[in-house]
Amino acid sequence: MKQKNLFGEMFAPDMSNQKYSSKIEAPIYEPKNIKPHLLELCDETKTRALIREIKQSMIPDEEKEFLIRAAKRHLVFNYEKIADYYAHSSPEMQDLMEKSGLVIIDFYKAIEYGFIKLSEDIQKQYLEEYGT
Repeated sequence: MKQKNLFGEMFAPDMSNQKYSSKIEAPIYEPKNIKPHLLELCDETKTRALIREIKQSMIPDEEKEFLIRAAKRHLVFNYEKIADYYAHSSPEMQDLMEKSGLVIIDFYKAIEYGFIKLSEDIQKQYLEEYGT
């Protein structure tokens, strides 16, 4: 790809010692044959401890409600187990998991659901380089 220098002249940059590749390959995950239990998909240890402490506090209920909502961001998701669960779920559950962003199976659905945002220029460049 050609670029302009400070004087507006076009040149091809030296890419010989470029550390990063523009080649993007999504990892392909092979699900296991066993559907994990729902309790294996998420670690709630820190969230539960925070909620317990918040509920025992003397702060106003309105503040407690806010902090309880905030404590949920400490949930730790096990995406490998989530992928296994997805693979063994009903189409309706799979669709809801995709809409929740727990799995991203389809690039275009990910854009549709708002998990990937591309400007028209970036999308055009991507399609030129990688096709549809």
